[in-house]
Amino acid sequence: MGTEEAIVSRYQDWYETPQGLFAYGRERALLGHMLSAWRRRGRRLLEIGCGPGVFLHFLWESGFDVTGLDASAVMLAAARERLGNRADLHLGRAEELPYEDDEFDYAVLLTMLEFSDDPRTVLAEAVRVASRGVMVAVLNRFSLYYLSRGIPWPGCSRSTLRRANWQDWMRVKRWLRRAGASGRCTARSVLPGPYSTWGRGRIWNLVNTPFYPPWMGAWCCLRLDMDPQRTGTTLPSFASEAKPTTG
Repeated sequence: MGTEEAIVSRYQDWYETPQGLFAYGRERALLGHMLSAWRRRGRRLLEIGCGPGVFLHFLWESGFDVTGLDASAVMLAAARERLGNRADLHLGRAEELPYEDDEFDYAVLLTMLEFSDDPRTVLAEAVRVASRGVMVAVLNRFSLYYLSRGIPWPGCSRSTLRRANWQDWMRVKRWLRRAGASGRCTARSVLPGPYSTWGRGRIWNLVNTPFYPPWMGAWCCLRLDMDPQRTGTTLPSFASEAKPTTG
């Protein structure tokens, strides 16, 4: 098994573990709650960095006409196996989307900014191709989950999560504004308890079930409902203002 195939296998195996199943249930519940403000019938939605299609399938079930883009052919093969002809799947880079301005109603990025070398350009591209709204979910660098699974403590193995560039909702909101996006922002999070508590007993399940303020939980979701008459920022102008990401 090659490196990319191993990554896909680990990604999908995670959702079969008790913690993974519990986390996915809470993430899906939050995503459904946040999506409830968007019209679905006949609306085109792009998931940028769709991976093996776990969330893309949920978005299709939610009623959107879905398109998925990923930079990995192996990830797209897994997504195609999961979704069949229910989604349009494209190979491409999130930093340079192969779509026209406003080609989609909505753009969604779910736990992918953490693995981008240029997250600000990725968000600028999402704003460019979406006419109605953008939704971004990130691993929260201020959460208890980050303390146990994200910080590269001395002696810890350099896991995928410890190499990731964890984000926070205020930073994402600021980047969206700099990309020229105007409109109302709504943000919530789930899973405030430590990783060891996910799906581990009735009391902890009660703690980890509600939706919380965006700074609190391990998985934070921000929805931007864009103004119809927004003024975009060109990518060259945006890039000239950008500074290197520091963490």
